[in-house]
Amino acid sequence: MIEITILAAVLLAALAVGIFLRRREGKVRAADVIEIGSARADLLAAVGVTGTGPAVLHFSADWCGPCVAVRRVVADVTGQLAESAQPPLDIEIDIDADPVLAKELNVLSLPTTFVFDSEGRERFRISGVPKVTDLRSALEPLTVAA
Repeated sequence: MIEITILAAVLLAALAVGIFLRRREGKVRAADVIEIGSARADLLAAVGVTGTGPAVLHFSADWCGPCVAVRRVVADVTGQLAESAQPPLDIEIDIDADPVLAKELNVLSLPTTFVFDSEGRERFRISGVPKVTDLRSALEPLTVAA
């Protein structure tokens, strides 16, 4: 009987963790501010996050199915905001081609998307496929000229 109780407790714990992780997927989360001029900033500048305007950086891979959906969402949102005062850049990085940047940004799963402001600071991080409305509402205030 004790074995069944332990098994039930483990299954409930696993279910709770799974539900928690599923609820976080695709949510736009505020990011910690990084120092400009750090090694991270140099790596970002090398891929095109130069601080001259907002940017959406998303990591993908050929073998990643959900990355195709992220590609469409990011292209849609950046296309909608192309006529704004500071149009956002759409930067896609293959995680297999640039593992150093992925490690520096602490990318643990694919797809992962970052939103950077016009000064090159990380503002938001999204694990999973973002919703168009969530990504647009996170990005839109950054496209307004100062």
